[in-house]
Amino acid sequence: MTTSNAAGPDPAVLDELTRLRDSIDNIDAAVVHMLAERFKCTQQVGRLKAEHRLPPADPGREARQIARLRALAEDAKLDPAFAEKFLTFIIAEVIRHHESIADDAANGTSGTGR
Repeated sequence: MTTSNAAGPDPAVLDELTRLRDSIDNIDAAVVHMLAERFKCTQQVGRLKAEHRLPPADPGREARQIARLRALAEDAKLDPAFAEKFLTFIIAEVIRHHESIADDAANGTSGTGR
């Protein structure tokens, strides 16, 4: 299989590139939908915490989740440092939502927590 010639890239290479990119697009869509579901759950957690005046953050759980995700990443042959950065970003966003929900509850408003 050649990668290029005077007439342009090999059509078989372009077909394979398109196939791989289609798979990447499908995976990206699944990731977005999974994150949306995750955030629906964390919004409910935020409302429950606010209702019972629990703190928005739970450092112990966060540390356990990071350790768990790092182990899962290693098993999946994914860089554990990348997995930790990804989860840390998500956790920061969740805490931001929880703080907003708690502020809304304290002020008697019914915002979305976003």
